[in-house]
Amino acid sequence: MAHTAGCLPLKELTAALQTYNIDFVQLALSKAIQDIDTSTGKLSPGLASYIGEQFDKAGIRIGVLGCYINPVHPDPALRRAEIDRFKEHLRYARQLGAPMVATETGALTTFQETDPSRYEEIGWDTLRATVEELAEEAEKWGVFLGLEGVCTHTLSTPAKMRRMLDEVPSSAIGVVFDPCNWIGHDIQLQDEIVDSAFSLFGDRIIAAHLKDMYEDGSRIRHGSAGRGLFHTAEFLKKLEACKPMIDVSLEDIAGPEVKETIDLLNSLHRR
Repeated sequence: MAHTAGCLPLKELTAALQTYNIDFVQLALSKAIQDIDTSTGKLSPGLASYIGEQFDKAGIRIGVLGCYINPVHPDPALRRAEIDRFKEHLRYARQLGAPMVATETGALTTFQETDPSRYEEIGWDTLRATVEELAEEAEKWGVFLGLEGVCTHTLSTPAKMRRMLDEVPSSAIGVVFDPCNWIGHDIQLQDEIVDSAFSLFGDRIIAAHLKDMYEDGSRIRHGSAGRGLFHTAEFLKKLEACKPMIDVSLEDIAGPEVKETIDLLNSLHRR
């Protein structure tokens, strides 16, 4: 994640990222770039190309453009603003050098207070309508819409991701696969969950996120990859077999940990 280095002026950001010895980042414009206004309506071909050129000069690809909206926001006006922001990112992704724009899918319980018996159905229908609109826009600009599932979100299981792919049959939709997000607290089921995901939509994975899970009293917290409860080595082997050379973003990590963690992951991958 580019903002692992902090929210910095663009040239300072790319210089800091160079020290990590990485070849790509996932870039969330507003989280990472301090000195340029990238709010909705500000992007242009010139601005997007300028940002992309600064990363290119640093030898770093923008593999994923992050625009993490709430696609099931219960306020239609605010949901429309979120969708419009995402569509703007889709339009300018190629100028930035990014092949995809990614988002999560909003809380599973979004409509629970308004309709306790049908809230999941309402959330699903709202998400599907949003995905249909965003997929149509992605198709126009030749980029991918990346969907990331989370166990507490509308796409709360691998089976629901498969259902969404079936109900919105657009080849512009891909999966951003973060296994720890789907595992949640079900540590003992992690291999079953991961294998289910690969079986259901392995061919549709376009990027991956990697972190780890650690016991913290009675809860599970997320942290840097490779040293916790997640079966990292096994996952990396499965991912490489399914999607060779795929981009993997490190999450829940501080800048000073990046190089050491990359070295650890490379050693695990070679085992």
